[in-house]
Amino acid sequence: MPVVELAPRLIETAVPDDPEGVVLVLHGGAARGAARAVSPSQLSVLRMVPIARRIARVGAGRLAVYRLLNAQRGWDEARSPVDDAQWALDEIARRLGGPLPACLVGHSLGGRAALMAAHHDAVRSAVALAPWVYASDTPPGLEGRRILVVHGDQDRIARREPALEVARTMGRSTEVGFVTVRGGKHAMLRHHGRFDGLAADFAGATLLGLPAGDVLGRVEAGDPVVEV
Repeated sequence: MPVVELAPRLIETAVPDDPEGVVLVLHGGAARGAARAVSPSQLSVLRMVPIARRIARVGAGRLAVYRLLNAQRGWDEARSPVDDAQWALDEIARRLGGPLPACLVGHSLGGRAALMAAHHDAVRSAVALAPWVYASDTPPGLEGRRILVVHGDQDRIARREPALEVARTMGRSTEVGFVTVRGGKHAMLRHHGRFDGLAADFAGATLLGLPAGDVLGRVEAGDPVVEV
């Protein structure tokens, strides 16, 4: 049988005529056995649809919002979701006629990818929602970026403690906010409004200069860990 080459894909959520910035939304999802293509209907992908739509509403015709479907499920070091995110940023710049300031928003492994790809020249900010990370992760080249990590204290799949350690590491070189959602779990279902809202507000604040809400205001004031 011929070998099918897996490739990443972009899905448009909102692309205004003259956007001022770009938001790229990254899904999670673990691998199951051999390399498999990402399906638009898998739960880890569908989970990001309302987040992308909320960001588009906050952007109000000023932000181009795309969702990325990775080349394959999980995290393969030969071609990781970081490679896919970098490809997507370059492809978006090609489609829009040049690079625009960008914010990466990812969940779970997508949150890890958002942090590890934030050194891309176009990126101004990144949001990691319930990121699945190793405490030893050291995202490179974050100087000048603004980072937000949002994590539920009841997450049993991607534990909060490694994410907090990574946030402390990143905080040595750039501005990092960490928000703990009380009662939040990995799927972000029970408190989805809080997760979605913080991601959308942070993208709007960092790319468009929109006013930060109460929670982000506390982050900007320098609170190392904000609980909501």
